[in-house]
Amino acid sequence: MQVLAEHQVEDILVGALAARLQAFPRLTADADINPSAGSTNLMRLAAALRELEARGFTHRISQGLAFDCAGETFARAGIWNLVIAAGRRDLVFKPAGTFGYDDLLRSAVRSDAVGVGLIVASLTDIIRSWVASGRPQDRREADVPFETLGRGRT
Repeated sequence: MQVLAEHQVEDILVGALAARLQAFPRLTADADINPSAGSTNLMRLAAALRELEARGFTHRISQGLAFDCAGETFARAGIWNLVIAAGRRDLVFKPAGTFGYDDLLRSAVRSDAVGVGLIVASLTDIIRSWVASGRPQDRREADVPFETLGRGRT
């Protein structure tokens, strides 16, 4: 996350890690990132990921697969599953049930939980995405009562 900040990448942390930063009781092994899809931002993103030696994630090859890490490449698909030395990073340009970066930015919150200033999707938007995804695990998580979290939706 530090490298993305150093490259001035415009991104929003989404998914389970973003929910966890807001006291939601879901564990995850990866970070889901919603970058802005503007061409300048995609060039910054590509430079940051090259510095991190990002590779395409696959279950069969633990070190991942090399790919053309360029802004134009990222513009070709809505989801990129990557692996870096610190673990999995998934780029999700339009999380389910949302219109992407600008939509999520409106109600996003700031967090300094990992020593880096992060923009984090609101818990309401994360739940909206989980409901829309149709994945059974996401649907179950979306049903967790907010009063059990000790705080309201953000």
